Amino acid sequence: MSTLAWTDELVLNQPELDHTHEEFVALLNRYGEALDRGEDALPAFKALLAHTEEHFAMEERWMAATGFEPENCHSSQHAMVLNVMREVVRYAEDLGDREPLGIVRTELSQWFPGHAEMMDAALVYTMQQRGFDPKTGECRDPIRPAAEATDAVSACGSTSCGH
Repeated sequence: MSTLAWTDELVLNQPELDHTHEEFVALLNRYGEALDRGEDALPAFKALLAHTEEHFAMEERWMAATGFEPENCHSSQHAMVLNVMREVVRYAEDLGDREPLGIVRTELSQWFPGHAEMMDAALVYTMQQRGFDPKTGECRDPIRPAAEATDAVSACGSTSCGH
């Protein structure tokens, strides 16, 4: 049984991000499969964590290049997820407590689709609006320095966000 299925609903039509998201889902499923088999899931979870760190760093670079404020709810959510994942590793390694490995599987599989649908979709929309090319890092509509900018993105772009 897969932890999270890769479906068309997760596709954002941004090739680099879609590929990264598909890898995330595959790694999440490998980690879930290790749990299901009763194996030590920590190595698979650590592989997922390493991928997630790179994945979020890529999105953070894109947000900076397209004018998101440094403190925005999308970035804050990334920080929260990474903090939880790192704590799961710490619990397993330092305290010998493997129980959080099973708990966070469900949490990540429930969190990810909504994050992709709202926050990542808003990032892709902003990238398109600003003419940002993730391959080159070039933006058709460059962002002015923060002191001059009136078009910086301070929220996640979601209509459900209170920022």
